Parts: sequence; C-alpha cells; structure tokens
Amino acid sequence: MLSKLRLPWALLMGLALLFGFTACDGVDDDDLGTNEDKNIVEVATEDSRFSMLVDALVRTGLDDLLDDENSDFTVFAPTNDAFNALGIDLSTLTDQELENILLYHVFADDVRSGEIQEGKTYLGTAANIGPNNEPVSIVVERSGSTVTINDAATVVEADIVTENGVIHAINTVLMPLDIVGHVMANDDFSQLATALGNASGDLVSTLSADDQTFTVFAPTDAAFAAVSDVVAGLTADELASVLTYHVVAGANATSSTLTDGQSFTTVQGENFTIDIDGNNVTITDAQGNIANVIFVNVQGTNGVVHVIDKVIMPNNL
Repeated sequence: MLSKLRLPWALLMGLALLFGFTACDGVDDDDLGTNEDKNIVEVATEDSRFSMLVDALVRTGLDDLLDDENSDFTVFAPTNDAFNALGIDLSTLTDQELENILLYHVFADDVRSGEIQEGKTYLGTAANIGPNNEPVSIVVERSGSTVTINDAATVVEADIVTENGVIHAINTVLMPLDIVGHVMANDDFSQLATALGNASGDLVSTLSADDQTFTVFAPTDAAFAAVSDVVAGLTADELASVLTYHVVAGANATSSTLTDGQSFTTVQGENFTIDIDGNNVTITDAQGNIANVIFVNVQGTNGVVHVIDKVIMPNNL
C-alpha cells in the first residue's frame, strides 16, 4: 500500500470513494533500469541528468543518508533541466533551506511504479518541516501510465532500481506545500479553492501564512455540490464565515490528537464537535449537521488538512 500516513481509523471506504484506490498493473519489468549493485547516490552520480541533484546532496550531506545500504528509499529525482527551470540560484539558499527541499523528494520506503495506485494518494516525505516537526505530504496521482506529483511534476522515467531503493526521474523540482498549496494541488478541492478566492478577507493569503499554524477540515467537491444552492446565495462575507468555520487556528491537530467529544473553536468563532465511534469519525456542526471525516493528515508546512464529505455550517449566517 502506498500511503504511509498515520491512519488510526479504518477509513478505507472513504479513501476508495474520494481517491479512487484501485489496483494497477504498473510498467513492464523489461523496461526498467537496473543498478542493483549500486546505491542511490552511486547510480545518480553516474547519470549525467542528475549532476545538479548530486551536487546538492553532497553540499547538504544528504549523500551520506542516501548511500545507506541498510535502508530503502524512493527518490523522486529532479533532472538538471528541472533545476534549471526552477529559476532559483541554489547558491542563494542556505544549506538548511536546500536540505528541506531535497528531503521533500525522498520517501523512506522502496515504492515501484507498479505500487502507485490509479487515482490519488498521499505520501509523508522525509522533510520534517511541518509544525511539531511533522513530515510534510505530497500528493501522487496516477492516470493510466502518467504519474504526477503535487499537480506540478511528471515522472519522466520510473523504476531506476538500486540496491537501496528506487529513483523516479521527474521534470520539476517540488517545493513543499502549505495548506493552500495542498488545496490547489488536488482537483478534488477545486470548489474549495474557488470559494477561498471568492470569499472576503483574503483567505488565500491568510491560510498561506508561514508564521501561523492551522488545522483545516476540507470539504470535497462533492460536499460543495450538495449545498451548491446555499453557497450560491451567500455574500462574500457569509462565504468567508462558512469557510473559516472549517479552520482551527494555532493547532496542528493530527488525527492522533483527536478525541471523542472534543470541541474545537474555529476562526469563525463558533464551535464544532468531534465524535469517534469505533471506526467512524464525524463532525457535528452548530446546526446539528453531521459530516464524516474520510481522510486525515495531509500535512503542509503551516498546518494539517483532514478531508470531510460535507460542508459544515455555523449558526451565525
């Protein structure tokens, strides 16, 4: 199973409905590059496409991590063209800034292309730069033979196999996503993205702030479709009130911290309640409506997103 997010509840039905988790055949093994007697760094060093990546790994000391033959890694490796297209002089970055970017391309397991499921899933990367040092997430989407990451990078060559993992070459350098970045990177949140832009209060800028921490309970497009008539009649201020009712400020409330009966005070000012009954996790809003939590722990640099199947509503509309 690809996803390594901590899922304390059995949310498999929700995952299947939202993210289309189905088996796929993968690529033909005859097409794979094999360097099984060399580690990731050695293989990348011998491939001229990755010279800028290797230089960056050496500069930050991460080459020592990725040549560990007792561990398995997956590296989504940007090519030189990808680094050049980034338009950033890497020498202007501090070693820590560069290390954070590089670790965002590393996953601590050996994931071959045949394991990447049709539809969308999330991986927790080796970049522990979220609040409380949480590993930040990437969204991986497979559509047929095409695999994209964060709706930005495409895998241009898969399954360069090494003795301590696998390299997948990508055509774009991945930059760690904040909460808004995750909303924009997943088209299952297109209605939420539109609403954030239409609401008053410049919520996009607010939720992109790197000096604040947020927990967002994010409705899917299907959730917005179910209340489309209501949303269409809201003013920009009322829409902002609804959206900020889904946001808790000052906390990176991962799933392991949620408890039955827990009440959250939202940015909008009203509360909602978390209810946990066995494997079912729900939210009861101020009007008594119930939403199901169907996916958890999409970690951004400034907070965490949990996915819900309904738009929750405050009383003060």
